Amino acid sequence: MNPHKLPSIGYDVIFDDTLTELHRFIQQHTYSKILILTDRNTCIHCLPVLQEAMPGFDGYDVIEVDPGEENKNIDFCVGIWKMMLDFGADRQSLLINLGGGVITDMGGFTASTFKRGIDFVQVPTTLLSQVDASVGGKTGVDMDHVKNIIGTFAQPKAVFIASTFLRTLNQRQLVSGFAEIIKHGLIADRSFYEAIKGLDATAISLEHIRHSVAIKNNVVTQDPLEKGLRKILNFGHTIGHALEGHSLANDRNPLLHGEAIAAGMICEAYLAHRLNGLSEDALDDIIQTFRRHFPDYSYDREIYEALLALMKNDKKNAGHRIGFSLLSTIGQCDIDVFVEEDVIVESLDFYRNLIGSGR
Repeated sequence: MNPHKLPSIGYDVIFDDTLTELHRFIQQHTYSKILILTDRNTCIHCLPVLQEAMPGFDGYDVIEVDPGEENKNIDFCVGIWKMMLDFGADRQSLLINLGGGVITDMGGFTASTFKRGIDFVQVPTTLLSQVDASVGGKTGVDMDHVKNIIGTFAQPKAVFIASTFLRTLNQRQLVSGFAEIIKHGLIADRSFYEAIKGLDATAISLEHIRHSVAIKNNVVTQDPLEKGLRKILNFGHTIGHALEGHSLANDRNPLLHGEAIAAGMICEAYLAHRLNGLSEDALDDIIQTFRRHFPDYSYDREIYEALLALMKNDKKNAGHRIGFSLLSTIGQCDIDVFVEEDVIVESLDFYRNLIGSGR
């Protein structure tokens, strides 16, 4: 496959299953030190793929962290910074972030703050990170189960997307990434949504990934610092992040990001119908799409106070008002829709009743 390049904000997103372009990028630069950040899983399953694609590339050190969103916090960043120091990294060093969204988020953050910033590239290895976390220049870590509350805007030098890595994923991880692909269609491209909503996650092709990334890239290049348009990418995430944070803190088998956002998009589609003109037919279509692909998430009313507390710390809020990005129709989304707590509770009840009714 010939590499395909998608220009972004000062860097290219490069689709290349052979990883030849990554090898060329490294050879074209004179970095004093190259570090590869992985988690335990990507070190086992993905680092060998990278090594095989780049014969003779051995002048690097590996920093390995524990996998999982629960480890995306400042304490793990301190460990990464200490390893950078131990390996002798300086401001002319390069960090290669090889992994899913946790690695690309946390790696971007640690690189952007180490010695006031060193170069980094993203090599996303999950479907979710390829279509979402690796593109757009957001970095961040969680604190007190509030998602990405500490972070920076920092652009990578490049993003290298290889569908080869998707063969290392299980079905649950693939489906999790599918949530963000569906979201991109819902907020900005109805025809794309209609084309993919009935597909199995295993049928997602590199062309689907390219198109999904192009949707997000078109948004972030117009609004890199999330002052306006870029907020549409947050559809489903106000409630979804709260569900994810609560699940991480309390569930033995916590929700994956895409699973939480899928539930969040059903709740927020209800809010869009209630407050923003989304038709009942569109609401039903969205419900059927997400429930076709994603498991239901059961919760009791007793957790509402905790969920609302997490929502009140969301980055999209203004003052004490909880902010949402809500669809007006499939393919169009409005930003800065502020919703009262009692109506948010209605949406949580709507989801509970929906899954309890067997609808």
